[in-house]
Amino acid sequence: MRAALVGVDFGKGDFAASLEELSLLSKSAGAEPVATVTGKRSSPDAALFVGSGKAEEIASAIAENQIDIVIFNHALSPAQQRNLERHLKTRVVDRTSLILDIFAQRAQSHEGKVQVELAQLQHLSTRLVRGWTHLERQKGGIGLRGPGETQLETDRRLLGDRVKALRSRLEKLQRQRETQRRARGRNNAFSVSLVGYTNAGKSTLFNALAKARAYAANQLFATLDTTSRRIYLGEAGNIVISDTVGFIRELPHQLVAAFRATLEETIHADLLLHVVDAASPVRMEQIEQVNEVLREIGADHIPQILVWNKIDAAGLEPAVERDEYDKIRRVFISAQAGSGLDFLREAIAEYAKADGMPDVPPISAGQIHDART
Repeated sequence: MRAALVGVDFGKGDFAASLEELSLLSKSAGAEPVATVTGKRSSPDAALFVGSGKAEEIASAIAENQIDIVIFNHALSPAQQRNLERHLKTRVVDRTSLILDIFAQRAQSHEGKVQVELAQLQHLSTRLVRGWTHLERQKGGIGLRGPGETQLETDRRLLGDRVKALRSRLEKLQRQRETQRRARGRNNAFSVSLVGYTNAGKSTLFNALAKARAYAANQLFATLDTTSRRIYLGEAGNIVISDTVGFIRELPHQLVAAFRATLEETIHADLLLHVVDAASPVRMEQIEQVNEVLREIGADHIPQILVWNKIDAAGLEPAVERDEYDKIRRVFISAQAGSGLDFLREAIAEYAKADGMPDVPPISAGQIHDART
């Protein structure tokens, strides 16, 4: 599927990095980006988001490149999406829909699939319901006496029923997960969760530490379902390590809410390994994005070790960095090459043995010096 990417620079953050991320997201969803249209605005256009002149430029790109789909690097309102599709005569997808689509493709477990469907329906409901408002406003007229209102009520009821059923199923799955977690707690297993920006290398690290075969690939959101393994760390004994979904800037709120059950593993962990792509030019911003989501799900109080991954690509050496209180704050590794993993195992063991000591708060990007500067 040939795609045109559209990005508008509103003067916030790293626009180039955000556009590169959109390209990776599009490829992850199965699209082939063949054209990119960019522009600058102080605020979105109410009707078309990009304004009429830029909309014409997109239309030209569609004609020249035989585009099948237009992907916006922003969240579009239902009205903007409808107006754009009418104007461009091509399917238009926003960033939220794109991420939801990737999640729908990748979810493997029953729980993951339920969570994705719930998020999709919540997103879709605003579009379907608002899509019928032009009929809702009509008071009669040939062919419009009643059916518009009836259809609107039917859509609302069917969506509402399905959302209610999915929420009920998720609550049941969450209770099962809570039972499993309590059983692990009774066994006094120290629990570690891998968190980090999408494609930072969490699953590769999980496989290296747990000798597991979790799916790992150089693509965004390769992992959606939490996988846990028990590993033995010498004097520290057995610990439980969990791989979790990757975070991303502007992660749709429906997804954070829907995946709260899966992310419970993160909330109840004793230690977070915050995996960072050391070779990424925007790694400091990514650290802040991850910490923001952790705050949103109530996991910002859990001790963190920053794991500076992909050091081979960044030209760095395996190392351990401690703070002024002699606590390990950063470990430099390459999960792919296996270098520095012994340092990381020792760091986890040190935290496990000291379990019960005062918590170390999460590390913000502003609190650390960049290893490459």
